[in-house]
Amino acid sequence: MSATEGRKAVDNARCQLQSEGVTTLTERPTRFLRDPARSGRVAAPLRLFAGRHPDPTPAEADRLARALLERDEPSDRLVRAIREDGTVTLAQFRHVLEHGVDDDTPAPLREYFALLEDTPTWVDRDAIALGARTLRRVGRDVGDVLAYGSLLGGYNNSGPLPVLVSSGKLTGDRTLRRITETGVWWQGCVADGGLDRFGAGFTLTVHVRLMHALIAYHHERNGWDTTARGLPVNQFDQAGTLGLFSTSFLLHTRVLGVRYTAREADAVMHLWRYVGWLMGVDDQWLVTDERAGRRLLYQIGLASPPADDDSYALAKSLVDVPLRAQYPRFAALRRRYEYERGLSLATTLLGPAGVRALRVPVRPPWYPVLRTAVNVAKHHVVGRVPAGRRALQRLGEHQIATSHERLIGHEKPSIASMPA
Repeated sequence: MSATEGRKAVDNARCQLQSEGVTTLTERPTRFLRDPARSGRVAAPLRLFAGRHPDPTPAEADRLARALLERDEPSDRLVRAIREDGTVTLAQFRHVLEHGVDDDTPAPLREYFALLEDTPTWVDRDAIALGARTLRRVGRDVGDVLAYGSLLGGYNNSGPLPVLVSSGKLTGDRTLRRITETGVWWQGCVADGGLDRFGAGFTLTVHVRLMHALIAYHHERNGWDTTARGLPVNQFDQAGTLGLFSTSFLLHTRVLGVRYTAREADAVMHLWRYVGWLMGVDDQWLVTDERAGRRLLYQIGLASPPADDDSYALAKSLVDVPLRAQYPRFAALRRRYEYERGLSLATTLLGPAGVRALRVPVRPPWYPVLRTAVNVAKHHVVGRVPAGRRALQRLGEHQIATSHERLIGHEKPSIASMPA
């Protein structure tokens, strides 16, 4: 998409919206559709899988723009009870999260967990269990795809990045810890029973949900430019992040040769739909299938502001992680190999335009080619035999269980603590 075409797309959308009586683009946060030409080039690979006519209709564009000004209201009410009213403490929140409501639980906290425990009727526990098993079978490719596909690709949306940069936890030596914290949460979500009420996935997701609300509360009251960026933690960005772990993850692992049956892919989408619900994502963004997920993720990418200085800093810290890693033998050679391997993965998963937009070096797809050959043999040949499928399941689960210990030694980090 050229710059001229991008301007025409915005002008046409504005005219259509005005003719339909919908809020005009000028009344929206200025980050929305700020540079559709640049964002369109980055999102172009996803467009190929987003179905016919994937560009947002005027009504869809308006819905996406309004999502930039919509927050997780139940969590915001609880944060105000903590920060303003003093009727709830973080210690009480942690107690109820781990042990449940009791006679001493304050009313705002009781109401919050009543909402969380009122599981939607659409939730299918058998589908969640199948989705979790399916994801665990992916094995060693999980970490690669989450790092060089989901997380790195997310930095092409510069809108919410000031929140990440202000935490100081995604640059420099802290990058590996934060990536590993994300892995701890992911493992909790895909563990057996992990999304049951007191499972690791449930408790970690709700912990992160309130942490997001606390961070949003702080930024909204300390100079955040809502007119330009929307709310610091908003439904638009939350929906996009959810898509990186569900839709994007399935697509990227398929690129690397992993095979899913239609039933398994639907189960994976169902699992993340429930995680999104627990995280406070509005029902309208909780897509039920991959086709809808790809369309939504493409539209979010198209409407997102392109990479900026924050994106470049975060991307560099992520791709440089191997250069700071400790290896017991041949350390210099191993660091260079892992660095080049990561760049090769990133170029393949995001496309050359996606990594160039982040000022990340482009590399030939030598590692994905090798990895795809291995995965095709595993998942498309061995995995079609019941005994082979069971062996792949055991192997994948073993690889996931040991991956983070290889990264940081014997230290097992927890999810980031609540902000003071």
